[in-house]
Amino acid sequence: MCERSQLQEIAEAPTHKGASSETGPKRKFWDPTYAGEEKFRVVLIAGFETFNRQLYRMAAEKAVARCPGLEIWVFTDQDLQSQQPLVEQAVDEANVVFASLIFDFEQVNWLRERILRVPVRFVFESSLELMSSTKVGSFSMASQPGKKQGMPPAVKSLLSKFSSTREEDRLDGYTKFLKSGPALLKFIPGEKAKDLRRWLQTYSYWNAGGVDNVANMFCSLASEFGGLQPGSPAAEVIEAPQRGLVHPARPGYYFKTPREYLDWYRAKFPGRESWPVAGILLYRKHVISALPYIDELVTHMETKEILPLPLFITGVDGHIAVRDFLTSPHEQEQLRAGTIPVNPTLSPDAVNVDAVISTIGFPLVGGPAGSMEGARQAEIAKEILQAKNVPYFVAAPLLIQDVKSWFGQGIGGLQSVVLYSLPELDGAIDTIPLGGLCCGDKDGEIRLVEERLDRLSTRIKRWVSLRSTPKSERRVAVVLYGYPPGIGATGTAALLNVPTSLHKLLSKMKEEGYDVGELPEDPEELLQMVKVADDESDSGRGYANAQYAQRGGATVSTDQLETWLGSSDTQRVSKNWGGSLDRSGIRTVGSGERAQMLLGGVLFGKVWVAVQPPLGLPGDPMRLLFERDMTPHPQYSAFYKFLERKEEDNGFGANVVVHFGMHGTEEWLPGTSLGNTGECWPDILTGSLPNVYVYAANNPSESLLAKRRGYGTLISHNVPPYSRAGLYKELQTLRGLIADYFEGLSRESRGAAMKVLEEAGGIDGGEEAVERCAAYMVRENMMMEYCERLKAYLAELEQRLFSSGLHVLGDPPVEQAMEAYLRAYFEDGSWEVTSKERTWDRFQEAVRQGCSIRDLLLRNTEELEGVLKALNGEFVPPAPGGDLLRDGSGVLPTGRNIHALDPYRIPSKVAMARGKAAAELSISLHRKDNNDEFPETIAVNLWGLEAIKTRGESVGIVLGLVGAEPVVEATGRVVRFDLIPLEKLGRPRVDVLTSLSGIFRDSFSNVVELLDDLFERAAKADEPADMNFIRKHALELQAAGETVEASTARIFSNPPGEFGSLVNERVTDGNWEDEADLGETWAKRNAFSFGRSGRGVERRSTLNKLMSTTGQVVQCVDSVEYGLTDIQEYYANTGAMVRAMDDLQGGKGKVQASVVESYSKVPRPKRINEVLRLEYRSKLLNPKWANSMVDQGSGGAFEVSQRMTAMIGWGATTKFKEPWVFDQSAATYALDPVMAQKLRDSNPEAFKNIVGRLLEANNRGMWEAKPDVLQQLQEIYEDIDDAIELGTAAQRLSDITMQQKEKR
Repeated sequence: MCERSQLQEIAEAPTHKGASSETGPKRKFWDPTYAGEEKFRVVLIAGFETFNRQLYRMAAEKAVARCPGLEIWVFTDQDLQSQQPLVEQAVDEANVVFASLIFDFEQVNWLRERILRVPVRFVFESSLELMSSTKVGSFSMASQPGKKQGMPPAVKSLLSKFSSTREEDRLDGYTKFLKSGPALLKFIPGEKAKDLRRWLQTYSYWNAGGVDNVANMFCSLASEFGGLQPGSPAAEVIEAPQRGLVHPARPGYYFKTPREYLDWYRAKFPGRESWPVAGILLYRKHVISALPYIDELVTHMETKEILPLPLFITGVDGHIAVRDFLTSPHEQEQLRAGTIPVNPTLSPDAVNVDAVISTIGFPLVGGPAGSMEGARQAEIAKEILQAKNVPYFVAAPLLIQDVKSWFGQGIGGLQSVVLYSLPELDGAIDTIPLGGLCCGDKDGEIRLVEERLDRLSTRIKRWVSLRSTPKSERRVAVVLYGYPPGIGATGTAALLNVPTSLHKLLSKMKEEGYDVGELPEDPEELLQMVKVADDESDSGRGYANAQYAQRGGATVSTDQLETWLGSSDTQRVSKNWGGSLDRSGIRTVGSGERAQMLLGGVLFGKVWVAVQPPLGLPGDPMRLLFERDMTPHPQYSAFYKFLERKEEDNGFGANVVVHFGMHGTEEWLPGTSLGNTGECWPDILTGSLPNVYVYAANNPSESLLAKRRGYGTLISHNVPPYSRAGLYKELQTLRGLIADYFEGLSRESRGAAMKVLEEAGGIDGGEEAVERCAAYMVRENMMMEYCERLKAYLAELEQRLFSSGLHVLGDPPVEQAMEAYLRAYFEDGSWEVTSKERTWDRFQEAVRQGCSIRDLLLRNTEELEGVLKALNGEFVPPAPGGDLLRDGSGVLPTGRNIHALDPYRIPSKVAMARGKAAAELSISLHRKDNNDEFPETIAVNLWGLEAIKTRGESVGIVLGLVGAEPVVEATGRVVRFDLIPLEKLGRPRVDVLTSLSGIFRDSFSNVVELLDDLFERAAKADEPADMNFIRKHALELQAAGETVEASTARIFSNPPGEFGSLVNERVTDGNWEDEADLGETWAKRNAFSFGRSGRGVERRSTLNKLMSTTGQVVQCVDSVEYGLTDIQEYYANTGAMVRAMDDLQGGKGKVQASVVESYSKVPRPKRINEVLRLEYRSKLLNPKWANSMVDQGSGGAFEVSQRMTAMIGWGATTKFKEPWVFDQSAATYALDPVMAQKLRDSNPEAFKNIVGRLLEANNRGMWEAKPDVLQQLQEIYEDIDDAIELGTAAQRLSDITMQQKEKR
């Protein structure tokens, strides 16, 4: 077992030196003294089992010693990559080849081509393409023409006899058949039956595992197919049960039932009756092979007072073990009440468990094979786990990846899918890698990491203890957010009305028996109490303030924090923040031993509500997010350690923490991108706390960080109802004038034309200029066409959707909102009916879907229930994240633990088709603007959120531009991107600068590797450079001195483990002088290339080359809720990228940006300015949107404020500076007295930011405000600034007065 201090040393242990074709790890086994003529070669290739390499070598040694003339070669899947010539040499002269667990597409193709020459071929548990190579005499698994690959009909018929009536159990029936089949087939005559029996017999040896069984398998193969005579015949298979239980205190014994095990355990170890019982699913093969880590895991659990129930399974039958061998008081109660169906296979020897831990990964139903049918199998797993209603953890050693790569780069590729993506579909929480493969003298051995075991056991006990702690005694911490600081963000979250939602939750908790003290009636008053405490901690007024402390304001001394962090982490924090814990300058009063860190917070009974601390300093508020070696500042660390530590240790002693809304910063702290270690700050600060995270259902991307890095059990909430933009003010007038023009008797009237042109705007120079333009258009017969275009534009604008207001947690839609949801789905969503399909059946289907969606939306109340279930330590059912328009009822009801998708399934067929269409349209758009010239390079942004929700539409755009298509293997996995021949493509291949978000980079590493492989092959393709711009640019880079790897790099992102371009932080903080600063910031942050051979190699020269040839940037917008003007990330990436490229190309403005609205029915790219105009008119400047948002109180005011900041960002990056946007923004929000008063009253800081951004736009030359408007804005700004300062002073005076009264 590895301790934290030893881990790096073990990970980097030296490998064997002097390796040649046969030295180093021994692969060839034979008797060199054998002089006979009969020789027989067996080649074994075992994938995913590097840890069993030594076992197979021992078995080979045994078999060779027993069987003269037998030669055995033992390889792993790693050898298929690193030792191909040696593998090929061995296979060329093989008599039998045996392969297991080979899935990699390149390895499968390479191996399949070579083993087809071998007479006898056994392939088990691998890709269907490779398994189809199986041939044993007359028995073959080759697919028949026109039929799917898989088992021959005769085998399927036999299998059906061994399976239960449940479809999900058929794979378990397969393993039973393998066990009993050989004996049955002895009595069936004929060669086919004999060969089938040989196939089954071989697998029986292999499946049983262990040195003796594998040695007997080798001898059996030599005897059956080579005629060799072993010194002793191959023994019968040494059987072990398919499922059973083990314990290190009784080695070699397999308990048949959980009841037998538990009775033995409690007799053997009395006094452990009060320990929580954890069912631990183990690989049967690992148990049979006696891998040491299993005993270590079991023993560790016992040292932490957890009663282990180590239950081994084959891998395909995890659901059977949980369903039939494990139960819970909840399940028994539900069965007695008749509220869940009776489980006819529930064993009478099933025992109660408090938690289930899988060390397998993969889906619960079917294991590795279950991943082929994810959605259907996940539903079955959900039903099983809901019946047990206990937490379901995944904690496993890495079987594909070694410890060194995990610690250095994080978990990626197939290992991340096995450990995270697939189990999350079932509702797994708190995934913890326990260790992995180690190198050196113990090559291939699985080693566990002591502190990861500690993390697992701590989390299990904390979750289980929730249910055993009375609700009235549970201490709950609720964390709100306040970023960016100083602009009214405190107590806000995207799409959620935080004050009202929090008030509802606390009220519901009170009904359930939680101690929440006395709540104010007004939700905004509740939030104001929390804001005051946070302000007091920020200003230092909370120091030695009795009133602050009485309300629940927390204080932590630097000495106390040092004790909580320990010496190592204290040194790390101190080093980055001034040399000691008292020198950060952030919410810290005093120095040395007397220094105090103020945390804020208000105590409502036993519920502490506080604002998450800022990450950095004023002027650098997000410093922490963007430096991988940084640490949280001392006060941030103290905040979370205070939550974690018990009351007797001067902490709050939270039983559970609730992060309220989307999203906080804790999960973004420095550390490995995926696979927390003890050095990762999310793990250090919240690793021991059950974390309930309220999150918007439509964001399954960023929520992955909360789930995986922050250990968040997600509780989804719905998005606000949709609304149509409609037309207002001058837009309504314009529509009327157009109608008048069309209906007029004299359509060529110059006067009517002038009215239309005046209202449409866009013509400077006064009435005379408008009159000249009208005359010209009438004379040239252009006016009719112009009005038609205006009419179409107004129709598009009128029907444009937006999110109306904010959602309240647990609120079902009222009648008007329900109608809005349904209209949006049927008119704009995935529901689509052509005129030919308007049949009665389709109408009935629409009614059924509408009723289903209505009923599911009415279950929004389950959002509150979901939070309460999590607070009670119960199983929260999973559901896919997404949005109603695209996914319909598939994302409902909310209140669920949302997950993403299997990354090996993108792009989907639909996403590929839409992406390809968008690519061709993007090329056409460029050619239209550039004299019919093809673009050499187009940049495409790949974002995790868009990829998940569209199933990879942006990936489809990249493939469409390059001229490639996905290769999908029989299981449905996308395994390669193949180049389409140029003659079929019919145009040049366009080079693609692929810019990744940090979440895409970390969550879709398999796609990154496939794209990298595609770009390399395209660069090396034997094609003319003028028909392959990827090749052209690669050759130019090589001629300039770049390496081949650098010349083919096309995938860029932020440095490993870091997130964001920093551009939005600079814009928000006003920390930039020139627009070029923002472009350069983007380029510096995104100069790191990613691919198969390197993750995060800085390659600025390659990036510059690609930027210098880019003519267009393509951005997919995945939902109505997050448009270009709604969030900062679009201008910080797409806008800043355009700025960087235009500056590099001399500032000529040739680089265009286009937007593909992926939620629309047609993936037509639109120019970015066109979309910005549509968005401003339909949302920010639309009274309908403005009123619905501002009516939401402080949160709505902040949403308006955020969009004003984004307006500055777009002006700075893409030079979108159209005066009417600023004019109307000022008129709508600052100069309208009623609106201004609403904003001032609900959120003065947000109102200050709104007015301040308008003044900034004027000062930076984006807008030339009229003198009277400018003066009004300056006066309003000064007034609100004074009011905020007076409010702060008044609060200070109130605090002093209260303190003086208390002293008297």
